[in-house]
Amino acid sequence: MKITALRTFILHVPVTRGGIADSLHSLTHWGAPGVMIETDAGITGYGYSGTHAHLASDRLITQCIETCLAEVVLGRNPLEVTALWRAMERFPPIQWVGRGGITQLAIGAIDVALWDIKAKAASQPLWQHLGGRARSIRAYNSDGGWMNWPIETLVSDCRKLVEEDGFTGLKLKVGHDLLSDDIRRLEAVRDAIGEAPTLAVDANGRMDLPTAIRFGRAMQDNDVLWFEEPLWYDDVASHKRLAESIATPIALGEQLYLPHNFQTFFDAGALHFAQPDVARLGGVTPWLQVADMALNRGLPVVSHVGDMMQTHIHTAIGHPACTMLEYIPWMQDCFVEPATVEDGYFLVPQEPGAGTTLRPDALERFGVP
Repeated sequence: MKITALRTFILHVPVTRGGIADSLHSLTHWGAPGVMIETDAGITGYGYSGTHAHLASDRLITQCIETCLAEVVLGRNPLEVTALWRAMERFPPIQWVGRGGITQLAIGAIDVALWDIKAKAASQPLWQHLGGRARSIRAYNSDGGWMNWPIETLVSDCRKLVEEDGFTGLKLKVGHDLLSDDIRRLEAVRDAIGEAPTLAVDANGRMDLPTAIRFGRAMQDNDVLWFEEPLWYDDVASHKRLAESIATPIALGEQLYLPHNFQTFFDAGALHFAQPDVARLGGVTPWLQVADMALNRGLPVVSHVGDMMQTHIHTAIGHPACTMLEYIPWMQDCFVEPATVEDGYFLVPQEPGAGTTLRPDALERFGVP
C-alpha cells in the first residue's frame, strides 16, 4: 500500500451556549485543522488536531502538513506508522524549527490518520488493533464547569449532568482573581451533586504556588479527585513542591508536547494523573510511549480530550493504564461514529479505524477556507 495524496481541511464548530471560558481562554468555536490521507488501496485515513479556532494559526498547521510534511510521507507505506512518525519527528528542517507547537500538531494529525488507515486495513476498530479488549470506560463531563457560567447556572448544570444525564464524574474550572470565588463555587457544586460523584478541578496554569497551596485545604474538604494544571505548564520544580504540600493529586499533560516532558514530571514526583493528548504530543504513536511510562510507574492515564475523544476512546480501551476519559460533546455532529456516553460510560466503538472518519456533510457545515 502507498500514500498517494494528502488533503487538508479546517473545521470550526460552535461550543456550548455560544461561548465558554476557563482561567486563561475564551472561545466561541473549537477548531479542528486536519488531513485526509489517500492510498492506492482505496482506504482514506482521517486525522485532526484541536485548537481554539484561530484561523490564522489553524492555517499554519495545515500549511505545515501540505508544504513540509507531505514530502516525508508521500509514496510511503502507511502501515509503517512508527517509522513514518519517526521520519516526521526527525525530519531535519522540521526538527530545527519545531520540536513542539505547530509542527507537533501537524505531525499528530498525520499520525492519527495513519493509525486510522492501519486499523481500517485490518478491519478493526483502533482499540482492538492496539490489542485491547472491549471494556467500559467511565466518562467524566467537563462541559458544565466553565468559569463564565454564573454560579446558579454552574450548579444547575452540574446537578443535571449527574441526576439526569447519568455522569458519575465532573470537572470544574477554577482560577478566579479571588481564591474565595473558586472555593465558593467548588463548595456549591459539591453540595449540589452529593458525595458520590468524582469531582476534579482545573486551573489551566493560572495559579501561583502560594495560591495553589492555600487552595489545597478546600480541595481536601470537598474530596477533589485531582488538581489539573495548577501552575504554569513547564514549571516542574513548583509542581513538585505543590505535590509535596497538598493531599490532592496533580494532573497535567495537555500542554506537554514531547514524551520526555512527561518523563521529567514523572521522575520529579510532580504528576499523578497523566493527561497526554494525541494532538499536541504528535499522535497515537507518542501517546502510547507516555501511557507505557505511566503504567510502569503505577500511575493512571486520563487523556486530555479537547474534543479529541474520538481517538482517545480507542486509546483508552486499548491501554491498561486507562479507566476514565473526559467527555466534551462539541464535535459529535462531525463524525460517522461519534463517541457516545450512556449511563456514565462510553459505548465501545465498532467501526474499523480511529473514529475520525468525517460525515459527508461535516465540511459543508463546519468547514472554513
